[in-house]
Amino acid sequence: MKQQSRIAIIAIIIVIPLTSFYVLSQESKSIPSTPQNSKLQAISSFYPLYEFSKNIGQDKVDVSLLVPIGVEPHDWEPTIQDVQRIQKSDLIIINGIGFEEWVHDLEDMGYNGLIVDTSKGIQTIHNEDVESVEDDDHHHDENDPHIWLDPTLVKIQVKNIANSFTKKDPNNANFYQTNAEKYIDELDELDLKIKNELQYCKKDFIAFHNAFTYFSEQYGLNQLTIINSLQPHLEPSAKTLESVINTAKKLDIKIIFSEETADPRTSQVIADELGGKVLTLSPIEIGNDLSYIERMTQNLNNLKEALC
Repeated sequence: MKQQSRIAIIAIIIVIPLTSFYVLSQESKSIPSTPQNSKLQAISSFYPLYEFSKNIGQDKVDVSLLVPIGVEPHDWEPTIQDVQRIQKSDLIIINGIGFEEWVHDLEDMGYNGLIVDTSKGIQTIHNEDVESVEDDDHHHDENDPHIWLDPTLVKIQVKNIANSFTKKDPNNANFYQTNAEKYIDELDELDLKIKNELQYCKKDFIAFHNAFTYFSEQYGLNQLTIINSLQPHLEPSAKTLESVINTAKKLDIKIIFSEETADPRTSQVIADELGGKVLTLSPIEIGNDLSYIERMTQNLNNLKEALC
């Protein structure tokens, strides 16, 4: 499917420019030029970046979301229609660290807008550094993209977005930078709240997959996982489930975490063996009615129930 998607995307390299040239040549006399005070057109690759961008751009930037609400972004690929939307945008805002593998196709096809890699300036963690419940012979050397789950790193992402808006629209630089600083203040409050409320609690927790490594490093926790992968949709083996149960018993863990897009029955099987229960620890990869800070606060409250 990915090969077909790339072929389809590459095919429009020729179609879009030729079609656009014909339409512009026929209509340039009747269509006025874009006014200088028109809004920036920005596309955010997935939900957290969409929310960060909206907070910074507000009414000066039209921000749209690329990966639809409710769709897990790990393996998502853009359609031809998505690429056409991207081609019309001034900026596309990505997480980076390999999270959006399809972005290389945009570079190959000569996308004229600004690709904003919000991970610029962030030191990445390798997946092999993550402690797994299962002691196996598999070694991973992928960079972990889940930087948005550490509020201190989100501050860097926010600054990168604000700087990109400033670069494309310098007349409103103060507006973007001021909004970014206000949002960073909120992130600072969230960071302090997490530190204060978890500092005297237990450290070991079992997440569904390796999403909370940056978070754990920042707040002195020890993330163990059911799925030893950066991808959340793998199926655990019977050996893995047995290992998780044994480790949980050893560490006296009674709460097992699941995720919105994961089958909760996997975590429930483990919890039943422990006489415990399942709570949600959200990677915040898909959108809902709550804000990023509200959802991180939910995560904090569920972690407190498990650890404190």
